[in-house]
Formats: sequence, C-alpha cells, structure tokens
Amino acid sequence: MSLTAPDASPDLASTLEELRAARTTWRLDAIGGHNVARFPSRDETVRVIDDLVAALFPGRLGAFAGPESMEDAFVETHLRRALSGLQRQIENEFDYWQGEALLAFDVSQAAMIVGLFAAELGPIRELVDDDVRAAFLGDPAARSADEILICYPGIVAILYHRIAHALYGLGAPIVARIISELANNRTGIDIHPGATIGRSFFIDHGTGVVIGETAIVGDRVQIYQHVTLGARSPLGVTDVSARERLARHPIVEDDVVIYAGATILGRVTIGRGATIGGNVWLLEDVPAGSVVAQPTATILAGDAAGHLHEALRGRSG
Repeated sequence: MSLTAPDASPDLASTLEELRAARTTWRLDAIGGHNVARFPSRDETVRVIDDLVAALFPGRLGAFAGPESMEDAFVETHLRRALSGLQRQIENEFDYWQGEALLAFDVSQAAMIVGLFAAELGPIRELVDDDVRAAFLGDPAARSADEILICYPGIVAILYHRIAHALYGLGAPIVARIISELANNRTGIDIHPGATIGRSFFIDHGTGVVIGETAIVGDRVQIYQHVTLGARSPLGVTDVSARERLARHPIVEDDVVIYAGATILGRVTIGRGATIGGNVWLLEDVPAGSVVAQPTATILAGDAAGHLHEALRGRSG
C-alpha cells in the first residue's frame, strides 16, 4: 500500500484576495492612512539604544576594556553612531506623520532634536547613577552597584525610560515609544515614555509593573512587582473632561513605598511618605504619611482549621 504525500501547494487565490481587501480597507481608514514604509525601524532603534547605553556606561554595559586614556574615544565612536542612527529614525517619524501636518517639516528639525537630546545625556547618566544608589540602599541582597546595573531589570527599565522620556519631551514620541517597548520586552516593565519620574527611583523585582503616560512620580519612590499606576477608563468608552484626558494617571509624591500587586487608578495623589500595601485597589487620594493595607489574613488552628481543610478538599474534589 503506498501513501501519497499531501499537496504542499494549496490554492491560495481566495486567501490572497481576502488579505488584499483587508489591506485596502485599512489604508482607506483614518487611522491606517500613513506611509508605513517610513515608520521608524525597531531593529535600527535597537542598535541606537545599544550604542547609547555603551556611551553612557562604557565599562559595565559597553564592554570597554582598554586603558582609561582611550575611554573618551570609545564613547565618542558609540555616541556619534547612535546619534546618526537616531536622527534617521526621527526623520522617518516626521515623514510618517507628514500627511497630517499643516506645514511641511523643516529638514533641520530632526538634527535639532538630536542636538538637544545629546545635551541631556550627562544629566541622564547622573539620574541613573542615583537610581542605582537607591537600589543598593533599598535591596539588602545587592552586593555592588555593578551587579545592580547589569542584573536588575528595574534599572534596565528606568535607564531606557530616562532616554525615552527625553526624546518624548523633545518631540519624537514614536521613537520614544519603541524604546519603551524594548525595555518592556526585556524586563516585563511597561513605563510610558511620557511618565515623569523623579530622582532615586527603585523598582524591586519589577515584572508586571505598569506606569501610564501622565503619571507623576516624585523622588525616592520605591515600588515592587505588579504595581499599576493606571487610568480609570479607556478614552472613547466614557465621556471624560479635558483635564481627565491630560491627567489620567496617579501622582505619587516623594518617599512613597508601593508594595507588590497594588493597583492605583485615576488622577489620585499618594501623599509624601505614604505606604501602600500589597494587592490594594485604590481610587482615591491618600494623605501624607498614611498606610493603606488589606485586612489582615486570619490564621485558623485546631478544629476550625480542620473544618476548613475538609471544606476546601470537598470543593476541589
């Protein structure tokens, strides 16, 4: 008995026609009518961010191993390459939005943004150094600043955010968004580049942290994994005021600690020095110095524990 191999070349005519129709419909739609061929490149942005990180931290993250006299040359090489690639991606971003612009973009605008961004790199390095110090003070498991910079996902996320936030403020939101997504992909931490974050910020563990676009975080704030600083409702689903559109996310003042799993939604203010316990769902302001916590769990012993064990086993069976 012989076996016949299945046909490896099915008729795709109807599938191709449906896909073509879907593309045509999308391109005619208001949100689909852009020149996607000039959308900034994720792969090119990866190379830009790698070079920027190497220029900011040549020894620890840039693999520089030469004499100190050669360090500036190493930094300059990576920085020039990064800024050149960054300018190309910002030019692509402007070209992508050109159809919606009332006036043509000045060809020198991307170069101007890159120049202003370059001037921000020194302060960005200082901010990240403060973040590393905060992690060293906040985590007794940390053995060195080098370990934190290389191994802690929260530091990777905030380093990328400091870069993305500068670009976002200078007028390159798509490139900034790509950088924030690179951090999210690597760390599981999602910080919108529009979020404003103060000095000495520490995210411990970090997986599942979400910080929205209009969130404002003060100095010396510490948060743990699965914390959300989010909005209360999606735009377009409910009627919202102009203020709610521009101020949708929480304000967290200085010296606040937010423990794992806390969800804080809307334009609420968490007062200075407050502590937010784990798994708290919070929709209102918290006064300075307050502690917000879930009810304490009940520990059962003896007959009460036995009855509960039996009830749980019965349900699972």
